Amino acid sequence: MKFSDIRGNEDIKKAFVGMVDSGRIPHAILMYENDGCGALPLALAFMQYINCKNKENGDSCGVCPSCNQNSKLIYPDIHFTFPVTSGSKVSGEVGNLECSQFSEYWRDLVLKNPYFLENELPIALGYEKKSGLISKAEGAAILRKLSVSSLSDGYRGVIMYLPEKMNGQTANMLLKSIEEPSEKTIFILITHNPESVLQTISSRCIRIRVTPLSEEEVRSSLVTRLGVTDSDAVEAAKFAEGSVGKALQRIAARTENVEISDLFQDLMQNLMQKDLLSALEVGDAISSLDSREKQKTFCTYAGTAIRKIFLLQQGLDNIAGIEPENEVFYNDAATRCQKTFCRKAADIFSHAFGMLDRNVNQKVVFTSLVGRLFVSI
Repeated sequence: MKFSDIRGNEDIKKAFVGMVDSGRIPHAILMYENDGCGALPLALAFMQYINCKNKENGDSCGVCPSCNQNSKLIYPDIHFTFPVTSGSKVSGEVGNLECSQFSEYWRDLVLKNPYFLENELPIALGYEKKSGLISKAEGAAILRKLSVSSLSDGYRGVIMYLPEKMNGQTANMLLKSIEEPSEKTIFILITHNPESVLQTISSRCIRIRVTPLSEEEVRSSLVTRLGVTDSDAVEAAKFAEGSVGKALQRIAARTENVEISDLFQDLMQNLMQKDLLSALEVGDAISSLDSREKQKTFCTYAGTAIRKIFLLQQGLDNIAGIEPENEVFYNDAATRCQKTFCRKAADIFSHAFGMLDRNVNQKVVFTSLVGRLFVSI
């Protein structure tokens, strides 16, 4: 992937080019983004530029052997690390699983959509009803990879997606390599929650904020890079909050979004009517969604919806991003909810997401969620 293939974040591209051209490439970078905003494509383009043999005009050539490997996502000198667990595609003792066992599924996902969302990874790797982690076995695999000389005489790299999923043992194993890696070795860590990354790891990295894209940048990325029709791209970009991944998910999962939207609106209507029994029935329906990832998607959607209600209450209708078909509901909710409700509700949905991430029983999570919302509205 070339820098020119990526829309937005021009300052980051220039910074990466400057690092390489000056020979001052840092040993560890922590890139933090809103989900689906392009940190992974930027990391891939950076590694391609580092090892390109025929750099030109601040970009890789796209045709040399290193660039050809990049286009197929086959890197002899780059190790991809991401959370894994036992599932339908790869089974085994969780503590013994390595990312290399999932490499074909990771490659398929990234080649299809390098802007994929965090909740799409478990589905692609076959463990959608579980939470993955970066285990001690994967830490040992990284160290083995780095102990071997570079095959191309270029830079070796570790691109780690969601480093907050590392356990303490893994972090301790990698700490020395991240702080003082061998020559021509770079770690690139990509997170959506920088505050959740272990301090011992994040403190040894240069931090780079990948900013959300403009509406036009999202539209252009969808059309030129991902083959979306312009009409679909324009509509999706309006409500993507700067995330190409969210825009794609909106296009691909309209039916699912309708289901989640209906559940959220039913829940809010019952809460506003002070009908606890009916609200609990909606909570039970949410806990019965067919995967934990879909339940987490509901929490994410609800958090975004609560933000829209809050913006309407502040008179910021022009930036609330309300879909025309939902204007009546949101305006009604903004009028009937207490001014203090939105802040409390956002925390409640975020807490529920975290409980799901820790594999807490879904029915317990959503029964508690409904009760806390009921006393807050």
